[in-house]
Amino acid sequence: MAESKKNQKKFKKKLLHKYRLVILNEDTFEERLSFKLTRLNVFVLMSLTSILLITATTLLIAFTSLREYIPGYSSTALKKQAVELNYKTDSLQQLIAVNERYYSSIKKVLHGEISSVDFNRDSIIEEAKQFAAQIDLRPSKEDSLLREKVAKEDKFNLFEKATSKINFVLFPPVNGTISEAYNFEEKHYAVDIIVESNTPVKATADGTIIFAEWTVETGNVIIIEHSNGLISVYKHNASLTKSQGELVKSGEVIATSGNTGELSSGPHLHFELWKDGYPINPTNFIDFN
Repeated sequence: MAESKKNQKKFKKKLLHKYRLVILNEDTFEERLSFKLTRLNVFVLMSLTSILLITATTLLIAFTSLREYIPGYSSTALKKQAVELNYKTDSLQQLIAVNERYYSSIKKVLHGEISSVDFNRDSIIEEAKQFAAQIDLRPSKEDSLLREKVAKEDKFNLFEKATSKINFVLFPPVNGTISEAYNFEEKHYAVDIIVESNTPVKATADGTIIFAEWTVETGNVIIIEHSNGLISVYKHNASLTKSQGELVKSGEVIATSGNTGELSSGPHLHFELWKDGYPINPTNFIDFN
């Protein structure tokens, strides 16, 4: 027992025995640094350093892309691709099963393996009549009111045409005398309205300007795209007050009339209306007087 205690004291003394670590200049033997250490301090320091290194390495591998290089780990992108491929494979299997059933049915038809079935035509017709007799085809009160409302809307729709429907009122771009009317046979798909120079030209309806440029034959031209497939064209203007891409309201000034372009013979506005790619007569919808 005394020997054991003596050994414990020696071991404790060795652990707590102080040592001095000195760093000297090799040429001058000048002392640069010195540390007082014990074996216990060195052991604790090395243990803490090892724990920190292991923890840092674990965190670095667990929360960075380095874990992909460790066997057993897979990247998130790879997992996503695997799931997508699984869905596609399942869909393809279902499609293959449907095609196999379809080809099997065709094969039976080609080999004459389909058995004929006789239907009693009279019984089918009788069942259809009984089913139809159970259905009440009389119009309800709500249905009658809706039919009456729709009929009134169609009756008072001033712009309903056989080939074209425009369910909003068009604003006259200018007011004046028509010098040349719309003529489909002569391919004059417009009306020419005589006005004084620099008369404000207004948008016939809400829309977006899809063209606003100078042309040699028709001078300053502006084209507006409206709803319902309607397009309005204004030619021979003296100047344009709007640019391509701008939104305009009905009655908003977009240009001033003039006499520009080689095809112009005097101050006037050349006005066209197009519906779904076909020209229509503007006087059917606008009163220019």
